[in-house]
Amino acid sequence: MKGEHPIRMLCDLLGVSHSGYYRWRQERPSTRQREDAAIAAKIMAAHKASRGVYGAPRILEDLREEGTCTSKRRCARLMREQGLRGRKKHRRKPRTTDSRHNQPIAANLIAMRPAPTGPNQIWLTDITFIETAEGWLYLAAILDLWSRRIVGWACGPTLHACLVLAALHDALKRRRPPKGLLHHSDRGGQYVDEDYIKALDAAGIERSMSRSGNCFDNAAMESFWSNLKSDTELDKSIPASRRLAELAVFDYIETFYNPARRHSSLGQISPVAFENRQKLKDIKAA
Repeated sequence: MKGEHPIRMLCDLLGVSHSGYYRWRQERPSTRQREDAAIAAKIMAAHKASRGVYGAPRILEDLREEGTCTSKRRCARLMREQGLRGRKKHRRKPRTTDSRHNQPIAANLIAMRPAPTGPNQIWLTDITFIETAEGWLYLAAILDLWSRRIVGWACGPTLHACLVLAALHDALKRRRPPKGLLHHSDRGGQYVDEDYIKALDAAGIERSMSRSGNCFDNAAMESFWSNLKSDTELDKSIPASRRLAELAVFDYIETFYNPARRHSSLGQISPVAFENRQKLKDIKAA
């Protein structure tokens, strides 16, 4: 219309001042600003979907996966402008290992083995604790070193061997591993319990144990504990009951960590996606 009629006449007809019209034209969002607004909305959605856990690197992977091309720097800037940030990890290591026992210690075989090339070759296991208003809740978990997937876990009010045995039975039921799997743990008394060793032997699983006082032999498991505590904020807030804490653990492992949480060592995809991708490759190669 403005190509057919003078701007001044159109402004008079619409009751708009000439200066106001030209100021509005100058202040309209640029193409870059409109793109920023669209990307910022997607960043907000991705951050919310990650439960407020992801920082710019993982948010960027989400954006690229759904077809939005942008840079890490732009993503970080738009996150800052919206007051969004990844959740920081709080380095607090619980002490759940009591190696003051006279039971035989297994050799540290994990240091001699090559990195796993598929599932159910090396499992790591450990115990942590969660503070609740009812007292401590202890959590035992088993992690597949290849995919970083939690393949079995169990919670309980005590550190008795039945806790780690329940986690082992959960893993065996889910995965049904072949004989020759290597099971690596610390030197805690639970892992040299007679019933636990019998369960490993019956499944054809080989034992391996960390060096004394060396947490680096089980680094991937320690990393999972750190993620669990920081992502769920169980290192800050205290659940009202052990049951609520166990439900938080279930929600984290089964609905977020295994199927959805991006893992830097897996190329920024989740443990389930990593395993599924390998299954697809195997099918194509067959």
